[in-house]
Amino acid sequence: MTNVSRTGRTGPTGLIGRLVRLHDGVFSGLERALSGWFTGFAARFALASVLLLYYLNSAWGKFGEGVFGFLSPSSGAYVSILPKVMEANGYDESALAWYYDVIVYLGTWTEIVLPILIVVGLFTRLAALGMIFFVIVQSYVDIAGHGIDARSIGSMFDRFPDAVIWDQRLLWVFVLVVIVVQGAGRLSLDHLLARARQP
Repeated sequence: MTNVSRTGRTGPTGLIGRLVRLHDGVFSGLERALSGWFTGFAARFALASVLLLYYLNSAWGKFGEGVFGFLSPSSGAYVSILPKVMEANGYDESALAWYYDVIVYLGTWTEIVLPILIVVGLFTRLAALGMIFFVIVQSYVDIAGHGIDARSIGSMFDRFPDAVIWDQRLLWVFVLVVIVVQGAGRLSLDHLLARARQP
């Protein structure tokens, strides 16, 4: 049995109709309350919880020793980022062309700068886009350079949810895509800067 509303739309009556109206009322109210701030904040919070310390720790391990170690990546940084190139050059980074130094510097600093920008919400969409590219390159290096096994690579729709590449990193990229599409939201430095630019 249906009922015609004042707008001309038909809908269920009785208990089903009340449940539908309750459902619509609760969730449309929730959507209004969270609009403009929650999605970007939640995606950034998830990234901070899961990946911020992972990437900062990874980058820290790539720095050289001493106070100015951040200016010269360690041998481990070269092996981590350029495994096949290092192997071909007898694990001697001084034998590498200058552009490999640039790749290692960029790779190391990307692990620090982009996650921090995303978490604080500064240039968030651009930083998230950069992180998507970084995760794709990181996954390629893990597969082609470090030769991780097929179980760790996994595959889509294979009923196993714990592979490092297709399962974990697909979810990482999804969170980053949400940030690219939705932005950082009102709880961010991007929002504060946008308000400061308004006349």
